[in-house]
Amino acid sequence: MAVREASHAGSWYSGNGRQLTSQLDYWLSKVPEKGILPGVEALPLSGARAVISPHAGYAYSGPAAAWAYKCLDLSKAKRIFILHPSHHHHLTSAALPIVESYETPLSESPLPLDHETIKHLSTLSTEAQGRTIKFTTMSQPVDEAEHSAEMQLPYIHRLLQKLYPDRPESSYPPLVPIMVGGTNPATEAALGKLLAPYIADEACAFVISSDFCHWGSRFGYTYYLPDAPSPALSPSILPNGTRGESSTANASVNEDIHKMSTLGQGQELRSSTKIPKAGPQIFESIAHADRACMCAIATGQHSEFLRVLRETGNTVCGRHPIGVFMAGVEEAERQNAAKSDSKTAANDQHSARGRFKFMRYERSSDAESVKDSSVSYVSAFAVL
Repeated sequence: MAVREASHAGSWYSGNGRQLTSQLDYWLSKVPEKGILPGVEALPLSGARAVISPHAGYAYSGPAAAWAYKCLDLSKAKRIFILHPSHHHHLTSAALPIVESYETPLSESPLPLDHETIKHLSTLSTEAQGRTIKFTTMSQPVDEAEHSAEMQLPYIHRLLQKLYPDRPESSYPPLVPIMVGGTNPATEAALGKLLAPYIADEACAFVISSDFCHWGSRFGYTYYLPDAPSPALSPSILPNGTRGESSTANASVNEDIHKMSTLGQGQELRSSTKIPKAGPQIFESIAHADRACMCAIATGQHSEFLRVLRETGNTVCGRHPIGVFMAGVEEAERQNAAKSDSKTAANDQHSARGRFKFMRYERSSDAESVKDSSVSYVSAFAVL
């Protein structure tokens, strides 16, 4: 079987193993371990086996991604799922790889795939809206053309090198990459149902690959919210209270942005559109839409995330992988509740397990006019 080449090495990130190692270690070292969560003195955080990480070129998103990977706990992992979007290949469900392993510049030995799990997933199916939902496959050229999984590999590889310094790559926890296409809500729920047993398994870690808002005419998205806070809420105060200090009032506003009735009342800017002088800057509007999505994700409710996406049209490119995972967490909770007594089930419904906590928010640039563009990067973790 073939090895998937590191097709974006040398362009999207360094193809020199020594240089890449140095960059990754530097970015990871810049993430503070104290003051992130109350009572937490060191990272990774025990049980934090799911992260959302960006996938742009490392010059843009590499430092932001470090915040997610510094939290990722692989100490009990026996397999690592990568849920990532498809940017080029038309797909309405989800696809599994057919190659044997994944190459990175960090070693001559590639990262192994979990062929047993991949084979098992290929046999699963469920029904949604009268359709049979099951996993398909992606060819090696399709796999290698897609960057969203590949951009996660060097960080995963480096964490495993640090965790298992005396072990060969062939003995590392193997990967289960899954390309998620342009799924509808019912398909996301169905795929989540298929993945729920793995989400509930403490031997499984999950990396969800996603950038956030792609703003600008070249992305076909110039949505503007005239009532966005100006100045924007501090990026050090993010949903679920992982960083920063804020007043009770600001904390409440921060967590409730996704509930604002005006999210769907913005406008698409055109070259002739004049932004009111008293209104927020474009980049502040972008931050508002992104924060609404983060707050919705932090609720753990798949339906809430879908609602905010509908209202804002936010171009979160990994919205479908995120949706599949959120639906899977909800299904895992339902299955757990069914096995428990009513008291335990009631407690589980209020559990913070599986709820993402956001660590970092950045943009490639601060758009100030319709001619500008920017891409947003978010890092988050969830304890499962």
